[in-house]
Amino acid sequence: MNPIEGHLSTRSPLHNILAPTGIAIVGASADPTKRGYKAMVGLIKDGYRGNIYPVNPKAGMILGVRAWPSIAAIPGNPELALLCTPAPSVPGLVAECGRRGIKGAIILASGFAEMGKEGARLEREMMAKAAAHGVRVIGPNTSGVFNLHHHLNLLALDGLKAGDIGIISQSGNMLLALALEAQHNGQVGFSTYVGPGNQSDIGFNDYLRYLGEDEHTRVATLYVEGFRDGRRFLEVARDVTAVKPLVVYKSGSTEQGQKAASSHTGALAGSYQMTVDVLRQSGVSVVQYSDEILPVAEGLGLLQKARGKRVAVIADGGGQATIAADRLAEAGLTLAKLSEETRSQLRAILFPQASTLNPVDVAGSSDANPSLLARCMEIVAADDNVDSVFLVGMFGGYSLRFAESLLGDEMRGAEAMVDLSNVTTKPLVVYSLYAPIKPPALRRMHEAGLPIYASIEHAVRVLAALGERGQYLAERKRQAPFAAVTPVPSVQAMLASARQAGRDLLEYEAKALLGDHGITVPEERVVRGADELAQVAAELGDQPLAMKVVSRDILHKSDAGGVRLNLRGTAALKEAYQQIMTSARVYDANARIEGVLVTPMADKGVEVIIGMMRDPVFGPVLMFGLGGVFVEILEDVAFRALPLSRFDATCMIDQIKAKKVFEGVRGAAAIDKKALTELLLNVAHIVEAYPEIQELDLNPVIAYPDGYAVVDARVIVERAADGFFPTEPIKKEPA
Repeated sequence: MNPIEGHLSTRSPLHNILAPTGIAIVGASADPTKRGYKAMVGLIKDGYRGNIYPVNPKAGMILGVRAWPSIAAIPGNPELALLCTPAPSVPGLVAECGRRGIKGAIILASGFAEMGKEGARLEREMMAKAAAHGVRVIGPNTSGVFNLHHHLNLLALDGLKAGDIGIISQSGNMLLALALEAQHNGQVGFSTYVGPGNQSDIGFNDYLRYLGEDEHTRVATLYVEGFRDGRRFLEVARDVTAVKPLVVYKSGSTEQGQKAASSHTGALAGSYQMTVDVLRQSGVSVVQYSDEILPVAEGLGLLQKARGKRVAVIADGGGQATIAADRLAEAGLTLAKLSEETRSQLRAILFPQASTLNPVDVAGSSDANPSLLARCMEIVAADDNVDSVFLVGMFGGYSLRFAESLLGDEMRGAEAMVDLSNVTTKPLVVYSLYAPIKPPALRRMHEAGLPIYASIEHAVRVLAALGERGQYLAERKRQAPFAAVTPVPSVQAMLASARQAGRDLLEYEAKALLGDHGITVPEERVVRGADELAQVAAELGDQPLAMKVVSRDILHKSDAGGVRLNLRGTAALKEAYQQIMTSARVYDANARIEGVLVTPMADKGVEVIIGMMRDPVFGPVLMFGLGGVFVEILEDVAFRALPLSRFDATCMIDQIKAKKVFEGVRGAAAIDKKALTELLLNVAHIVEAYPEIQELDLNPVIAYPDGYAVVDARVIVERAADGFFPTEPIKKEPA
C-alpha cells in the first residue's frame, strides 16, 4: 500500500480512469489537424497496450484501427472516453458514456462556463448528465492527459521520457514548456499529466490525492491559476507532503468573488501572499518564478529533503563563492559553521592560500587535481554542523579549460561524488559553469541521480526547498494535539444577539469575548453620558486616559474624529466627550452612538496586528504583522490557515520582514514572543469555537518585553440574511 493511502478512507477513483485498459476516442479522425487524430497517433506511437475504440460514424478504419459508429456500439468495457467533439454535443455524449459503463470522460472542448452565461448553462447540463450516469469529468476546456508508465499519451507529444514527476497544470503551454525543458535536461521524466481545465467535477485536490497515491510519482508538481476548494486542497496537501514533495507555482490571485472587506485583515486577505503562506504551511514548496518549477521538482524528487538549512559551500573561485553566499542568505539559508576538525582536514589537502572558512575556496588547489573537490565534499559532509553540501564552480570543465589529460581525474572525481551521494543522507547539489554543454563528468553524475544546475539561483532555490521540507517534516512529528475550546454560553448569546440585529460586536463586547477566553484586556469603562465622567475619572485615577466613540456604524474611529488621547481629569474628559460627539455626527449624521469607551493609555511598545477572515477559497485564515494605521500600506504581514499549530504561530512572528524590531532596536528590549505566540493560538481557538465570527481585528496590539496590550478589538459577525453561515467544524490538527 502507498503510504498516503493510510491517511485516506478510500483509494482515489482516478487510478482506473488515468490508467485505463480501454479508451474510446469520440471524434477520432484521419485529419491530421484534428485532436481526434493527434490522440490516436499518441496512443499508437507510444505503444498503448489497452484497447483503442475510435468512434466516428463516417469511418470504418482510422490509422489501421477499426472505428465504431457510436459509443453504444463499442464492444468491451473501456474505462475512459476522450471527447473531441464541439461543446453542444458534450452533455448527450456524457450520458451515452454513462449508459455504456464508461466511468471517466476527458472533455477537450471549450465554450463552457469560461465563456459566459450560456456556456455556464451548458456546463450545468453536462454535469447533471454526468452525475445521473456516474461519469467523472476531466475538464472541460482541458489540454488533455498523459500517463507515460501506461503508454497513454493523448497529447501526442514527442520526446517524453517516463519518470517520477507528476504534473497538473491549468496551462497547456506551461506543460509544453516543461516538456521541452525536460528534453534539454536529458534526465528528467514524467509520470502523469492532467490539464484540469474548468474543474467542473474533478479538482486540484482530487488530482493531488491521485499523485500522492501513484507509485510512479515521486514528486507532484502543480501550475495553479485558481483553486475550486482551497480548504480541501490544504487537507490533501498535508497528507501528501507527509510522504512525498509537492511543488506549486501559483499565478494571479486567489480572490474569487470576495466581498468588500470591512477590516484590515479582510482588505489584505485574498492576496497572492496569503495563498503562498497557507500552501507552505501545508508543506508545499512554492516557487516564485516559472523557470524554477522543473529544477526544484527534479531536486526534490532526487534528494527529497535536508535535515536543516545549514549549507556548506565548496568553490573553486572566490567570486562565485560570494554570489552563492549572497543568494543563500536571501533564501533564508545559513552558511554552516565548520568544526575545527573539518577545517583541519581541509587544510591538510589544500594549498596554504585556500580558505577553510565557509564558503570554502580551494584557491587553485584543484586546478591540476579536480577530483580533490570530491574529497572536500566528503570532509564537509561528515561535519555534524552541515545539512547540505553545495559545489560551486567549473567542475566538469577542467579538462576543457586546462588540459585534456585531466579528464581521467575529473571522471574519478565524478565517481567519488556519486559514491558519496549513495552513502550520505545530506543532499549534494552541484552548480557548474559547464553544465549547459554537458561534459562527460557532469553527464555521469546527472545520470546517477545528482542534480546539476547551470544557474546558482536555481541551485539555491533547490537547497532552500530541501531545507524547508526537512524542517517541516521534523516539526510535524513534534507537534502534539490540543483540546478544542468550549464555547462560553454568554458569548454565544452575545454573538447571536448581534447577528439577529444585523450588527457587529461593539469594542467593549469584543474585548469581553477575548477576556472570557483568557486573553488579557485592559481595564475600561463604557460611558453613555457626560454626567458619568466624574465618577469614571475618580475610578481610573490620575493617569493618562484614552476616549473612543462607541458606535455600530463607525468602524474606523480615527477617521471619524472619534478618538482622543492623553486625557487627565474630569474637565479634560468632558471636553473630549463633546468633541467626539460633534465629530462623529459630522462624519455620519445617522450613526447610532451609544457612548464612549474610556481606558488607561497603553505604554509605548511595538504595534502589531492580529486578524482573521473567512476566505472564500481557504476558509478561516489568521493574519499577523506590524500594526497601527500603516498596516495596509506596509503589508508586512504573514498568513496561516486554521487550524493553527504552535509551530505555525512561531513562524508567523519570525516571517515578518521587520522582525528585527521585535529583537529590540536603539536600546529597546526585545518583545515577549512567547506571549504573542500564545495570543495567536488563543485567537485561533476562539475562531474555531465561534463560526459566527466572520472577521476579527486586534489592531493595534502593543507588544512589550513582558506581555502585550490589546488596544483595539473589532469582531465582525456574519449576517443572518447573507446566506453564508459556516457550520462545518474545523478539522483538528496538532498544535
